[in-house]
Amino acid sequence: MIGIGVIGYGYWGPNLVRNFCDIPGVQVHWVCDLRTERLAGIRLRYPAVGITEDVDEVLRDPRIDAVAIATPVSSHFEIAMRALRAGKNVFVEKPITATAEQAERLNEEADRRGLIVAVDHTFIHTGAVKKLRELIKNDLGDVYYYDSVRVNLGIFQRDVSVMWDLAVHDLAIMDFVLDARPRAVSAVGMSHVAGVPENIAYLNLHFDCKLMAHVHVNWLAPVKIRRTLIGGSNKMIVYDDLEPSEKIKVYDRGITVDPMAPRASERIRQMRIGYRAGDMFAPQLDVTEALGCELREFVSCVEHGTRPTADGIAGLRVVRILEAASKSMANGGQMVELPQEMVLA
Repeated sequence: MIGIGVIGYGYWGPNLVRNFCDIPGVQVHWVCDLRTERLAGIRLRYPAVGITEDVDEVLRDPRIDAVAIATPVSSHFEIAMRALRAGKNVFVEKPITATAEQAERLNEEADRRGLIVAVDHTFIHTGAVKKLRELIKNDLGDVYYYDSVRVNLGIFQRDVSVMWDLAVHDLAIMDFVLDARPRAVSAVGMSHVAGVPENIAYLNLHFDCKLMAHVHVNWLAPVKIRRTLIGGSNKMIVYDDLEPSEKIKVYDRGITVDPMAPRASERIRQMRIGYRAGDMFAPQLDVTEALGCELREFVSCVEHGTRPTADGIAGLRVVRILEAASKSMANGGQMVELPQEMVLA
């Protein structure tokens, strides 16, 4: 039996508790939150689960094998480090930490103690994103661009910008589905509410290959859009997460370029570019709840000592990009290089 403690019972915590309780061989022993009123319904729905405002009460319990942390980003590092030092495996809501240096320290502590660190990159466990990875690997050919829009009239947050709240999803998906790693980042953004971080941002990711990626995130849009376009030398993909059934559409469309002499005129060059307009198909997707899949994987990793798909290193890669993008934004969109070891990972 794997014992679980959930720390944070605000927006995401109830989803964690519900899914953990549905996993055979798992027992949620504690739910912890500083706001007692949030815990009021726990006794009725989960009478066997203890409630507390004290994180240390959870970490002292020898029945606890792992904790899931769903608290504000600024508190992730401190709570996760305390959990690791108490000998507990850790599952942390995205982004894993507020800085890359903190993520590095968590990974080092976990490795030293032989514990698991997982980050909640939920989307990579969806049937749509798993299919996206498969299609990019087998059908697209050379990937030319990755263009994502994630906007809505959202909840303005005081502790993180729209980039750290929304773009983290797209960066986690890119980290999972693309073989290439970005070498540099440039970003611009704007805050339209005094005292609140940026509510709109545009990120550009630069690669060593002929791939470019762009992410647009916005809390101040009149409609909700969750759409990604991916173009390759063989096929193209539209991934729309708001589509109820056909979230992924694959288009057999593109251009063909005939070989030409290096000194050919512009008119001849244009004549040698052809256009291909083939069929579109929408693959069948697994509709199992992504969070349930993710938590079952985490529990299995705790049981067998294996690494989760979104481990602490994946979380670190995403935070490094966010940190570089924040630096770029503060300097008017100046390009910021990423660590070389990340490019080669």
